[in-house]
Amino acid sequence: MLPSLFVAHGAPLLAIENNEYTQFLEQLGTKLPKPKAVVLFSAHWESHTQKVSKVDEFETIYDFGGFPEALYRIKYPAKGDHSVTREIEELFLAQGIPYDVDTKRGLDHGAWVVLKMMYPSADIPVISMSVNPNISPMEQYNLGKSLLQLRQQDILIIASGGTVHNLGALRMTSDDGTVDQWALEFDTWLEHHLTKWDLDALFKYNSLVPSAELAVPPYGTEHFIPIFYAMGAADDEKSAKLLHRSYRYGNLSHSVWQFGESK
Repeated sequence: MLPSLFVAHGAPLLAIENNEYTQFLEQLGTKLPKPKAVVLFSAHWESHTQKVSKVDEFETIYDFGGFPEALYRIKYPAKGDHSVTREIEELFLAQGIPYDVDTKRGLDHGAWVVLKMMYPSADIPVISMSVNPNISPMEQYNLGKSLLQLRQQDILIIASGGTVHNLGALRMTSDDGTVDQWALEFDTWLEHHLTKWDLDALFKYNSLVPSAELAVPPYGTEHFIPIFYAMGAADDEKSAKLLHRSYRYGNLSHSVWQFGESK
């Protein structure tokens, strides 16, 4: 059995950088047992109804601008797996979860930046999943929970986003390792309640932590909520472990959380 993961995808530049975080993700991909497939929820694919990909081979989406040309030359030609898509459909149908199948969309940078570092050969099938910031944290958690049996089949569930992700607060010209106190405060609060699996507090994070409005601004909840999908996928074990945390640009959090155990 594989765990589920919440992985911060940071800025697109990670795809061409070599630093503490990129090295960690490369090592993480080799430490975990090789998955049969990856089911990945990306903060950069929002929809009101849950979307599930069903493609033969993904195109690479460059959903950003103004970055070095090298980024736009990267390809991540992962293939889909129609049998896993079909199983996800069956799980959703059995539990009354509305969904749509998407046969055209490629992988956005929330997906391929993470996958490229963990599995650079693009030899593991991927099923891309959307997120919905308009439903409650409990509903997001329950949607992840509906898929937990996939982990028993050596399918890795990854939720890609960021625990502290406020583009308006970034200091892109200052990358000296200093971290804003409010970002540390939010991640420290989050760590305390994740390790306790305190869903009551976590579901009300935006009203319980003074720094939540900065860490998870109202226009940016899509980057935080993937953590609930990843948690729900490990509801059978209810264990959380912080694997990595570092920061860039003053407050952009590179957090990786593991939910459940690899068995």
